[in-house]
Amino acid sequence: MHPPPDRGYSRSHAWAMRGEQGDVRSGLTHVPGAFLGDVVSVELPPLRAEVSAGEPIGLVESSTTVFELLSPLSGIVVDVNPAAGSAPRKVTEDPYGEGWLLSIRPSAPGELEELLTAGEYARFVGEE
Repeated sequence: MHPPPDRGYSRSHAWAMRGEQGDVRSGLTHVPGAFLGDVVSVELPPLRAEVSAGEPIGLVESSTTVFELLSPLSGIVVDVNPAAGSAPRKVTEDPYGEGWLLSIRPSAPGELEELLTAGEYARFVGEE
C-alpha cells in the first residue's frame, strides 16, 4: 500500500487532509498497521479538545501492542469517527478511508503545508 498523494504526512505516521470546510481530517497511515495486527480498541480525544502538533492525542491498542497517536496539527477536535470505537479494525484495514480517526479545526493552518508529501513520506519509511 502506498500513501495517497492528496494529503500530508507526519513522521509519527499520521496523515492529514483538508476538507471542504477548512477542517482537517486525520488518521493513521498504513505503516503502523503492518506491526499492530488486530486492533481491539482506539482511544481518541473528546470533541472540542485542544490538540498540539506532535503531542499525544490517543492510543491504538492491538492484541500485541499499544501505539501512541500524535497529532499532526494544532487545533480543536471538531469530529471523531464513530467507527474507530465500534469497528476499530478499520483503522488499519482502511487507514485512508473509513478508518479515519478525527477532524481538527487548525489553529495554525500553515502546519498542514509543513507535513511531508506522499513521495517524501514513502522515502521516509523506505518504500521507494
